[in-house]
Amino acid sequence: MSIISCACCSGNPYAECCQIYHAKAAVPQTPAQLMRSRYSAYALHLIDYLWDTTHPSKRYLYHKADMEKWAKDNHWLRLEIVVAHKEVVEFKAFYQQGLREFVHHERSVFKKEDGKWYYFSGDHFH
Repeated sequence: MSIISCACCSGNPYAECCQIYHAKAAVPQTPAQLMRSRYSAYALHLIDYLWDTTHPSKRYLYHKADMEKWAKDNHWLRLEIVVAHKEVVEFKAFYQQGLREFVHHERSVFKKEDGKWYYFSGDHFH
């Protein structure tokens, strides 16, 4: 049996990394853990997880169909956490569309409510 590495590039097996969050067996304890689990959710097309981990006050800005299209239209290559400090995580998500590779570079803000971290907002670098 082969061990599947987690898509978040932590170097850990999926079963010991983001899968515990996707399966709701645990909640991420830091914004960086949530960021990694959300990246993996895009790679695995787990749209309900992405929706559930978006701050409730910000969900009106997103549509599940758009999230699903973004997730499925791209081949997710790797995640690089640039810096994680308090509630802010700067990251680079590398992905491929057709034969072209792209980088989504963002500084995300996370908020904690009732013991659970949520994606709140993000600023994209161009």
